[in-house]
Amino acid sequence: MANNPHRPIRKICIVGGGTAGWMAAALMSEHFKGTMGAIEVVESDDIGTVGVGESTVPPLLELIAKLGINEQEFIRETQGTFKLGIDFRDWRVKGENYFHPFGDLGARVDLSDFYQLWLKARANGYQGPLQDFAPAAVMARERKFMLPYKAPNTPIASASYALHFDAKLVARYLRRYSEARGVKRTEGMIEDVALHPNGFVEKLILKDGRTIEADFFIDCSGFRSLLIGKAMKTGYHDWSDWLLCDRAVALQIENTVPPMPVTRAQAMDCGWRWVIPLQHRSGTGYVFSSKHLSDDEATAALLAQCEGPAVTKPWVVPFKTGVREKLWEKNVLGIGLAGGFIEPLESTAIHLIYRGMDFFFRFLPDRDCDPALAAEYNRRMIADYEEIRDFVILHYCTTQREDTPFWREVKAMEPPASLKRKIELFRVNGTRAEGLDELFRAVSWQSVMEGMGVHPRSYHPLVDRIPFENVPEQLDHAREMLRRVVADLPTQEEFIARHCAAVTPEMAA
Repeated sequence: MANNPHRPIRKICIVGGGTAGWMAAALMSEHFKGTMGAIEVVESDDIGTVGVGESTVPPLLELIAKLGINEQEFIRETQGTFKLGIDFRDWRVKGENYFHPFGDLGARVDLSDFYQLWLKARANGYQGPLQDFAPAAVMARERKFMLPYKAPNTPIASASYALHFDAKLVARYLRRYSEARGVKRTEGMIEDVALHPNGFVEKLILKDGRTIEADFFIDCSGFRSLLIGKAMKTGYHDWSDWLLCDRAVALQIENTVPPMPVTRAQAMDCGWRWVIPLQHRSGTGYVFSSKHLSDDEATAALLAQCEGPAVTKPWVVPFKTGVREKLWEKNVLGIGLAGGFIEPLESTAIHLIYRGMDFFFRFLPDRDCDPALAAEYNRRMIADYEEIRDFVILHYCTTQREDTPFWREVKAMEPPASLKRKIELFRVNGTRAEGLDELFRAVSWQSVMEGMGVHPRSYHPLVDRIPFENVPEQLDHAREMLRRVVADLPTQEEFIARHCAAVTPEMAA
């Protein structure tokens, strides 16, 4: 009988807790269901987490479902609220806002995307705003919310949503979930990493002398990148020439009004400010360029803009945008901030954790970690980072603002060739350059392009198949139908009170 070359992994060690570490642990505990030896998380209570990744994108709901977690319970336990999209203020020019909705934008007509029909209508003098046809945008504007799948056969059935939540409560929730499924937590500070002669990580050496061995290691150590960066010495694709912001000052404030079902992104003199409303408080912060603003100046500008009293002291988070040249090297996988970071403008950090683990399961190795698996993993994941990078840069390089040195510099930048190609193609007739299994689909690109003033010169010729005579009246009818349905919905505050209100604010303490 031939020898079986397969050498299954017996133990996986996750370095670092926080959202990334416990999300990785939870996903592995569910996927493996005890079939792959031990899973151990090594983290230290002495090392704080960044704790500002509190806004998400719709694929998070897939993760919750995949883990078998009750969504209402998860929202209650994490002080969560709903997110229908992002409200961008002052990005193209001061005083002008636009919305990036989740879900569909109108309904497909014949062979054409709705956006193409709207482009033809606008070319013929139609004045109805594009976002009046996006159910998520209309609900957000009216502060209303309903689960889209609970409203079949209505215009809002095609909306989508994500969540806002307390990042520390999420890590706590996922830790409980993971430990209940056999994941072991070890408290300790890592002092050194020992390597095999073949370059694989052999063991971790803790400050108190204990050692931890494993066949495979997942680096969730945040910006410190202890394994994939320091031990594996992987290089870094630095994208700071395109994304000037390299610091954030963050703060938590009291809610003074009912929370909106949106993340707000308010352009500032040297970057932008986020507002993420939770049930018990809001998170806010100023993402800025240290080349143009000091920490003290950024903190003062943030405090001057706060809508409610502060409940924490401001803290500063330095970062460098980019991604590791290899996210998987030998028997080490970098997940979350350890692998790369794109500024939080489109709330993609948690998605990239989930995505990174999803691809890991697809290319799951044995103890030998065949380089072909790692090479394909790295190709696919870096493509995801580059897609998100381009989408975030789009918000900057298309601005018309010239009122500060920061905005003059980003307006004058030469975008990546991949983004330049997408913009040029879109300007022709709204055609989108599509990639493989992308996060941001047509609605996202259409909404941000239109919001930033990037308008196609024409529309796709296939729209001319559709008789146009009654289209303006049909569009007005669709707008009015959507408006009426949304008017009858509960507010987000009412919906949360009925279905998923958190028990006490003290849970966040």
